[in-house]
Amino acid sequence: MLAEPPSALGYVSSPRRTVRPQVPRTGRGAGYWRRLLPALALLTAVTRLPSFLHPLWSPDEGYLAVQARILADGGALYDTVVDRKPPLLPWLYEAVFALFGDASLHAVKVLAVLAQLLTAALLAAVARDRWGDRAGWTAGVLCPLVSIGLNPEDTQAATFEVFILPFTVGAIWCAGRGRWGAAGLAVAGALLTKQTGGAVLLPVLWLLGHAPARRAGLARLTAGLVLPVLAAALLTVPSGFLFWTVTGSGAYATFTGSELHVVSRGVANTALLCLACAGLFPPVVRALRTGGLRTGSLRAGGKRAPRPGAADLWLWLAASCFAVLLGFHFFGHYFLQLVPPVVLMATAALRLLPHDRLAPALLTSACVCALFLAWGILAPRPELGHVQRLADAVRARTAPTERVLVWGMHPETYWLADRAPASRYLTAGLLTNYSGGRAGPEVGEKYAVAGAWPVLVSELRSRPPALIVDDSRGKPYAPDRLPTLRGLLARHYEPLTQTVDGAVLYVRSSGG
Repeated sequence: MLAEPPSALGYVSSPRRTVRPQVPRTGRGAGYWRRLLPALALLTAVTRLPSFLHPLWSPDEGYLAVQARILADGGALYDTVVDRKPPLLPWLYEAVFALFGDASLHAVKVLAVLAQLLTAALLAAVARDRWGDRAGWTAGVLCPLVSIGLNPEDTQAATFEVFILPFTVGAIWCAGRGRWGAAGLAVAGALLTKQTGGAVLLPVLWLLGHAPARRAGLARLTAGLVLPVLAAALLTVPSGFLFWTVTGSGAYATFTGSELHVVSRGVANTALLCLACAGLFPPVVRALRTGGLRTGSLRAGGKRAPRPGAADLWLWLAASCFAVLLGFHFFGHYFLQLVPPVVLMATAALRLLPHDRLAPALLTSACVCALFLAWGILAPRPELGHVQRLADAVRARTAPTERVLVWGMHPETYWLADRAPASRYLTAGLLTNYSGGRAGPEVGEKYAVAGAWPVLVSELRSRPPALIVDDSRGKPYAPDRLPTLRGLLARHYEPLTQTVDGAVLYVRSSGG
């Protein structure tokens, strides 16, 4: 048995059983976690402290909050409110609002802290299974240190990627232990949080291909993955679920006309993440040069050792890179999916170093983390200030029961103003294909989601909003570039002399 080569799981397989390798696990299970979890909880809470300093960090949080309110009032996802995302996170926001109220996002932010802590704990469990106790501590500590290493708008928001990560790491952990049904459930959870979460399926399938009883495992994995997705489709509108999460996003993934803008954003976010990993590059480069991160078994002291290889980690990293590239937007929060495989690969490299070389790498990571933490605490939030002033103006000009149309990219205006949107389309993006600052030629009515403009016109005719806010401020989706909206404003609305930082407010005209 011992003469057989080890699998990338770190196990030696036979047709009847799987034998774990001998890894240096000195602490008992309960005692180990009693020491590690409080340390991870404290570190995670500190690194996510900036998330509680502002009402929200990201328009995505505002979008989810408005969706949750609509759902709580009897709305239907993919019908009376729509988005290109799967349903799990809107449902989570709705449930949290039902329990704790919808006036603030504090409860959701606490859940984001717990999601980050769970991610760190699962990474520690994966590393401990493969490489022993010290590796578990290393991976667990590196997770929050590296996860903060982007623009705080991307790392501190309680949005999709933060909640994807526990599922993706959980899928790898379950696969490493041969729990294929649970691995399928974890992949489904990631996929139902955001489509790109399904990228973790590739390394899971690779691990399954190197495990015994592959047919039975594949059946359990498939059931765990498919059944929750089917259930989510049936709990919403199946045709709408398919359209909004898969088939209706073709225009969103275009690259034409915005190449310099999106590439520069991608380069900037890559540089930020590299800075966050500055202390990890030297040991990883050393491990690559010595063969320590080959896809086969690891080397130790120049000899082959029965330890796990890194093929699944390389596949996970490659799949996550593809998830970042998908859609050609390169938003900073997309890069969070790279953190788990990067942390595990860094852990694999650091374990090959002498014990006294580990501390400098972790210290460097902690110092860089402190810089990003200071950024999150001290950085100004001018757009948030603008939206808060806009929400104040909307609230002053409308009654609580009146509906409003905010024509812009800040759906959080509805939430902050406590006013219901007049349309299922919460931003101008779905109606113009404008997203992430794209100013290319493919922005306008004809690039909208199929059928969106007739639906919008019908909504505005049946329930005319008391107030329309043009928050385009010179962007390519301004009403004067959109014949349908321009005509509607000319016939039924008149602008107020009051503006808010360039945003124009329209009220119904006497003849409208």
